[in-house]
Amino acid sequence: MTGKETNKVATNVFGIDLGTSNIKIYNHHENDIIDEKNIIAIEGKNHICAMGDEAFEMYEKAPENINICYPIANGVIADIESMQILFRGMLERSGGRFLRNSKYIMSVPTDITEVEKRAFYDLVHMANVREKKIMFVEKPIADAVGLGLDVNSARGIMIVDVGADTTEISVISLGGIVLSKLLQVGGNHFDDAILLAIKKRENLLIGKKTAEYIKKELTSNDEDAVKAVKVFGRDIVTGLPMEREIRADLVLESIGELLYTIVDAAKMILERTPPELSSDIIENGIYLTGGSSNIVELAKIMARETELDANISKLPEECVVRGIARIIDDKTLDGLVGEINEKIYR
Repeated sequence: MTGKETNKVATNVFGIDLGTSNIKIYNHHENDIIDEKNIIAIEGKNHICAMGDEAFEMYEKAPENINICYPIANGVIADIESMQILFRGMLERSGGRFLRNSKYIMSVPTDITEVEKRAFYDLVHMANVREKKIMFVEKPIADAVGLGLDVNSARGIMIVDVGADTTEISVISLGGIVLSKLLQVGGNHFDDAILLAIKKRENLLIGKKTAEYIKKELTSNDEDAVKAVKVFGRDIVTGLPMEREIRADLVLESIGELLYTIVDAAKMILERTPPELSSDIIENGIYLTGGSSNIVELAKIMARETELDANISKLPEECVVRGIARIIDDKTLDGLVGEINEKIYR
């Protein structure tokens, strides 16, 4: 390896967004982002069958001796051992020979305890990558940067990040969080509501993967989105496999209450926002990010109930990791990242 290549390895930086549903890793050296399902399949006690998208293909299909799980729950690490295996595997897919002596910048929820933050730190530290430095950035800040917004200005920015298990609503100004609220409502709750509605109305039992597929197909803000889809499940009455056509109005009705929960929480944050920042939000509107922000009805309800513009980005599920990538590339944004005092965590 040449001196130039050694320098590249020594100064490489990885940006990491650990979501409940997906794990996203930005490799600065390769200028590439990998985005895979944050799920792992383990046979018996310790045999790793698959991870990422491969494990997701096995979800709800595997025999009892194969445990398939999501190591992240409600935005924090719930199963540290499984997450370490999955994290190391995803890092190697991202760029295995550039792991050692690198910097790692991780996004974390705003309302996180020191114990939960330590789990994020340990995840990297115990992955045997001989890291140079581990740093954190708050998710709403990375979100705003990923949207191309100037977070260091005195202008107010309101972000509603609808994730898989949680929704984080934040008001940002001068590179910091002015107000923040974390809701235990997200895409997985939408899936559960859809699954239950189809069971009651159509007498059809479907899996969570099918519910997620229905949600994506019938609630998209795409103008060409279909109005109905055909799905397969088990008929509750006969117990036999059955095909049913599911319409968009049934799906939107089933998740309506959850959407209003998010909108009501956003209105509460707006009521607490300082007047000077409120004027900026009135001018620019509310920014919706996260994988489930694509639900067209959410933007409509948000705009109608708040009388503000509801802005959806083109790739809302990648806003955080793209924001970290921009922070890594732009030295003027270094102040947004906090370093870890290793003595506290060791």
